[in-house]
Amino acid sequence: MRRGSNLPAVGTYNQTLVLDLIRRSPDGISRIELAEQTGLSAQTLSNVARRLVAEGWVREGTPVASGPGKPRTPLRLDPTARCAVGIHLDPAVDTIVVVDLLGDVVGNIEREPRQSGSPSEIVADLADAVEALLAEAGRTRASVLGIGVAAPGPLDAERGVLYEPPLLPAAWHGLALGRLLHEATGLATTVEKDVVAAMVGELWRDTAQELQDSIVVYYGAGVGAGLAVDGTPIRGRTGNAGDVAHLVVEPGGPPCGCGQHGCLGVAISPERLLVDGGITAPGAPVAAPSLRAHLRELAAQAVSGDGRARAAVEHAGANLARAVVQINNLLDADVVVVGGPLWALLAPTAGPALARAVAASTETATVRGIRVLGSRLATDAAAVGAACLVLDAAMTARPADLMIANVPG
Repeated sequence: MRRGSNLPAVGTYNQTLVLDLIRRSPDGISRIELAEQTGLSAQTLSNVARRLVAEGWVREGTPVASGPGKPRTPLRLDPTARCAVGIHLDPAVDTIVVVDLLGDVVGNIEREPRQSGSPSEIVADLADAVEALLAEAGRTRASVLGIGVAAPGPLDAERGVLYEPPLLPAAWHGLALGRLLHEATGLATTVEKDVVAAMVGELWRDTAQELQDSIVVYYGAGVGAGLAVDGTPIRGRTGNAGDVAHLVVEPGGPPCGCGQHGCLGVAISPERLLVDGGITAPGAPVAAPSLRAHLRELAAQAVSGDGRARAAVEHAGANLARAVVQINNLLDADVVVVGGPLWALLAPTAGPALARAVAASTETATVRGIRVLGSRLATDAAAVGAACLVLDAAMTARPADLMIANVPG
């Protein structure tokens, strides 16, 4: 069925289109330049710009003479006009951030994940943390566009429900987090898989559009990969794309719960690194919230020259490279970005090993090389990405939004 549009939808689309172009022009952009890039008439563009200024999204700069004619007034995004909250649930650490309209962090907290409690207690705890952070960051409720939550899968992103993410405590299983957090805070809430959120965050801050075809590798208590093609995050049919933990990278390696040996998830798991690096004894349980402290110790020893620690971390980097090569064989990406709450600790040693192994692979070097970069979002990658989900929904123009929704009858 073909569906048309209407004037309100067109007006909203035009405003969002112009706002996105202004956001991507940090030095400012004039109305004339906006009209040239959008194809909108001068009158339409003037009306849109006037509305954006009146609503506080955009500021007018000092007029600039650029040849004959009237000086051009640059329009710039006001990053402080609105904000968004991002929550990342990782078994090793919970991260909550407030970001401005550029995706820059203006407030953040890290804390140990909650291990137990009723759904109402879990949600009330998160809501209290959000309120406290907004107050600390000096942001009013009226300025908040919404909350984004990044969580390990499997989950139902459309309904905002966590199913049984294997790395989160049982208290989180089956939790209708999107609905409950919305009810507790009064703020629109979006739930997304962590690796998809991390990908959105990288794309949002990529104003130069260098990551249009890219892979974002996330390393925390688990490992996953966010994928983008032509600047669009790949979510998959159910929103659970990016589960790469069962790619075999070490044939004959440690057994995995799936029945295979040498899966990426077990080959580079924090627990294995700690054993291989001599930090913990084989079979000794390590609580997820303690992983960071132990990995920090391992990373420090690797950097200081401890041979066993360094070998363990470099081996993990090489194993991750094998997975990256397999993923890239399918995607044909330009860039691999690596981040996550635990990667920043290992990056000084594992990063070069990863880059060397990817560069040495004949599979990636045959046509063209692939760049390996560290995430600019560091440990906050998924949390910032979760907040950017909210910004993206409010500030990115999508042609599909022009279509009138199907109305029964």
